Amino acid sequence: MDDAFLKKMEESLLTLKAEIIASLTNNGVSFMESAPNLEPKDEVDVASDDIDRKMIEALGAAEMKRFKLIDNAIARIKTGKYGLCVKCGKRIPQNRLEAIPYALLCVDCKTEEERRNR
Repeated sequence: MDDAFLKKMEESLLTLKAEIIASLTNNGVSFMESAPNLEPKDEVDVASDDIDRKMIEALGAAEMKRFKLIDNAIARIKTGKYGLCVKCGKRIPQNRLEAIPYALLCVDCKTEEERRNR
């Protein structure tokens, strides 16, 4: 992979990382702002508040997983392993990396993994 492409992907990954940090921070702030108002009056309010909390936790968990994948991709750029499938070692196509900059698997290995998980 050429240096210009790697630089472009590193910048893209750093931008995604910053967006996740901002999103998690905003979700945390908006949740904390609404926390004092969580004095439920009936069962419907309790259920609604519980659903809101669980959605925020789920979004946070998914974003943290993506954050770790992004950090891993940045580390692979620095070690010269970016763009190589972690399963088979083949090159991951550039168009796949442009779509998913933190992709770990080539198309074939990802397809196989998804097929197994059905």
